[in-house]
Amino acid sequence: MHPTIPPTERHIDLLFIGDSITEGWQVEGSAVWEKYYGKRTTLNLGVSGDQTQHVLWRLIHGQLDGVFPKVAILLIGTNNANGNDFTAEEIAAGVHEILSLLRHRLPRTRILLLGIFPRCEKPNAQRDKIASVNALIAKLADNKTIHYLDISKHFLNPDKTISPAIMPDYLHLSEEGYETWAAAMEPKLQALLSNPNHTPAR
Repeated sequence: MHPTIPPTERHIDLLFIGDSITEGWQVEGSAVWEKYYGKRTTLNLGVSGDQTQHVLWRLIHGQLDGVFPKVAILLIGTNNANGNDFTAEEIAAGVHEILSLLRHRLPRTRILLLGIFPRCEKPNAQRDKIASVNALIAKLADNKTIHYLDISKHFLNPDKTISPAIMPDYLHLSEEGYETWAAAMEPKLQALLSNPNHTPAR
């Protein structure tokens, strides 16, 4: 996937960074993408299967070259949260490294860090680990250049289960799931995009 997104010098509104959930905007979420982002200049850097270390590698190796976004949306970490492969602290450390790179490479870009979405039909240990990661990465926001948004509650039923209408496999989103994501995120995006302090890099 890495060489399929060639660096192109351009000023854009939104840069999406993540794994298959972000990549899915181009498939299951395509109609919702057009509805919310069709009139905005956007770039989707979602790659299926990516963990935090994979995102860090490809951002270091060229995917930020020549791209100057107003806002970068980062959603990553669910693929690190399988079983006992990584602790919550290790996942949060990976997110921190990505944020540090983005701050260094894109100093004029506002970053919207999303809490990892809940997964699995019912509450379980994996979902608990994700909640622990979210509690840690929420502290990385300074509400100036890095903003944090957790929209987890929008994916949950009152009894904390997840509907297959939103996540058919209890991980990846349906079209309805992407509508839920976009609608929950839109007020924050509008605020960040209208921030008068943004000056595109030259």
